[in-house]
Amino acid sequence: KQFQITAGMEDVPILHCHGEADPMVNINMARRSKEMVTQMGAKNYELKTYPGLVHSVSMEEIQDVKEFLEKVVPSDNECQVKLKDPSEMSVKELRAAIRKAGLGSKAVGLMEKSEFVKLVRDHRNGNL
Repeated sequence: KQFQITAGMEDVPILHCHGEADPMVNINMARRSKEMVTQMGAKNYELKTYPGLVHSVSMEEIQDVKEFLEKVVPSDNECQVKLKDPSEMSVKELRAAIRKAGLGSKAVGLMEKSEFVKLVRDHRNGNL
């Protein structure tokens, strides 16, 4: 299947970071990628290159990515994952949350739903 830009998504920001000294993927390939993707319709494509950077990552690049994400990802609560309140969870959901969080050994001997709720809340609040 060939790469294509979905109609209506031409303005989605693209950040492409690449080291100019990368021996594995030549910098000209990054430039060609930008050329091809913009020819396909991308209107907001930024290629950032880093002199001396090989096939690796640099602090400058990490900072650029951080700034890019802060610019394009909304900072409001609309995009945040909202966890279900433990008191509204079923015992089955609580047990799954405890298992997923690796808290099984702390749940041994718990019998009441309120105890499971407290364990999940304490974990989320960093009190364990």
